[in-house]
Order: sequence, then structure tokens, then C-alpha cells
Amino acid sequence: MKGQTAGRLTKDGITLHEKSDFDGMRASCQLAAATLDMIGEHVKVGVSTLELDTIIHEYIEANGATSATVGYRGYQHASCISLNHVVCHGIPSDKRIKDGDILNIDVTCILDGWFGDTSRMYKAGKLSRRAERLIDVTHEALFKGIEQVKPGNTFGDIGAAIQRFVEKQRMSVVRDFCGHGLGRVFHSAPNVLHYGRWGTGPVLEPGMFFTIEPMVNLGRPDTKVLADDWTAVTKDRTLSAQFEHSIGVTEDGCEIFTLSPAGKFYPTWTD
Repeated sequence: MKGQTAGRLTKDGITLHEKSDFDGMRASCQLAAATLDMIGEHVKVGVSTLELDTIIHEYIEANGATSATVGYRGYQHASCISLNHVVCHGIPSDKRIKDGDILNIDVTCILDGWFGDTSRMYKAGKLSRRAERLIDVTHEALFKGIEQVKPGNTFGDIGAAIQRFVEKQRMSVVRDFCGHGLGRVFHSAPNVLHYGRWGTGPVLEPGMFFTIEPMVNLGRPDTKVLADDWTAVTKDRTLSAQFEHSIGVTEDGCEIFTLSPAGKFYPTWTD
């Protein structure tokens, strides 16, 4: 794929990066993670999502990087901010955050040509028990998937582990959106599904870079995209949550590139 680092391609078209490429990914992803650390204190009742996006954009540029989403397919913001029943790709706007809202903030930084992609859940005011449990389950589901990332396992193992855990909690995994490969491009092979069957799909090999980013709904998994062609919502308007890490497969497991420098990946709040 144009722009992708020189590296061997698997038969499934997945790039196997060199060990030296881990340094570039680590730097970009740590900036993305630091951006989400920074924004947490600004998530408050009464703040607009556009105000949050402006702070994010300024922070990324002040740290010598650019936002991958500004100008991407016509998108004009440095983040996607998805409130309550918005599954993903929520567009920052003048809409003000209300007491009890939950929101996912998703950022991708480009630093020295490498794309670092991550998202977390935040809350404003008092969290309902149902919302808190949804966020807990979604966070744990992400790490159920990450536990499967090691050479010899398959991408189907990642999806199966996430799906089995989530459905045991009587929640549902969104099927309309998935994780993706990345590196020196924003999106590349493979599609990383958050559901599936054990032992299916491409085999994991050292040097693969990709995201795992399960979206979990309190209700049914069905979604619809609104007329703006970006915002995806739950069809039944139940709450949705998402967490995302960028991952690199190593010789004996994986490296999570987007771990929080301040230990704030979850929870992102202190009360």
C-alpha cells in the first residue's frame, strides 16, 4: 500500500514491520495516549465537544505532530467524540455535555510518518450503574482480545475471545465496524473483527501492527449511520462504549503502544 513502510507482506496482504519500526510506532502512539491523558480534566458538564476537539488539535500540533483525521475523506476535526448511544465517529459540535453523559474520545496522531491511534471512555457528572457496568465490560473485553495476541494465534481468536466475554455479560458486540492495520498509513490490512470463531482468519506473526477497538452495546448490536455520513448510532438508542489500543506483535506476545503515560487509560476520571 502506498506510504506503508518497506516490509514483507503475508499472503493476506498484512505488512510485517521491522524491529526498528517499533520505535516510530511507540513514539506516535505515546503522543496519542498523552493527548487522551491531557483531555480528561477538560471533560466536564457544560463543555461542548467542539471545545474539547480544539484543545486536542492544539495539543497535538504543539507536540510536533499532526492529526490524521483533519482532512481525512473531508472530515474537519482532530478527534471523534461519541456520546451515549453514538457508537463511533461522532463529529465534534456545539453540543454541550450533560450530567450523566458518557463519551468516547478517539484520536490519531501522525508523528514522523507513523500513525498512533487510540480511544478511551470518559464521563461527565454522576455515572449511572448501567453505564458504569457497560464501560467496565468494554474495557475488559479489549484486554480479553489483547490476551490472544501472540504468534501462532489467529485474528479469529481475538474476535472470539471478545465476543464470548461480552455476550456472557448479556451485552452485544458491534459488527459493522472493526479494528485495522496501521503503521505508516492510517488504515491497512487486516480488518480486525471483534467477533468470530476460534482458529480462523490470518495467523498472527511478529511485526504486525493493528488496532483492537471493540464497540459494545447495552442492547442489540445493530447500528445505523446518520445523514452526515459519519456518525454511527445504535438502532435501538441504547448506550454504547468503546476502548482502543494500537498493538504490535512481538516474538513472544505483543506490545501495547498506546498505554497511558499517566496510568489513566481506565478509569479516565478520579471521583
